[in-house]
Amino acid sequence: MTEPPEQVEQHPATGLDDVVHQRVRLGILTVAHQARRVEFGFLRTALGLTAGNLSQHLTVLEKAGLIAVEKGYEGRRARTWLTLTAAGDRALQDEVTQLKRLIQQIENGRPEPSAPGS
Repeated sequence: MTEPPEQVEQHPATGLDDVVHQRVRLGILTVAHQARRVEFGFLRTALGLTAGNLSQHLTVLEKAGLIAVEKGYEGRRARTWLTLTAAGDRALQDEVTQLKRLIQQIENGRPEPSAPGS
């Protein structure tokens, strides 16, 4: 009779979501989490992006169901707003949890500093 293979805990990095973890998308989700509704121009300025680059990232997040995009007008000016969906909020929380696990592993696994002269 063979014994079952050992259960090896996966490294926290394997739990990072490629859609969420990308720097710009993580920034978008974080800003959206902090606000009820975020305007495209505000995000573009806050994250230092071009309009085209931001649009591409918003498309990825919208297709993944993590944000909802709303187009409309403010006066005569066309505007685009986004909100975080429930799935987006969960994905952001999961990402933060995995990042905390990763940080904890690094901090706990760090060898003690050696004494001077040793």
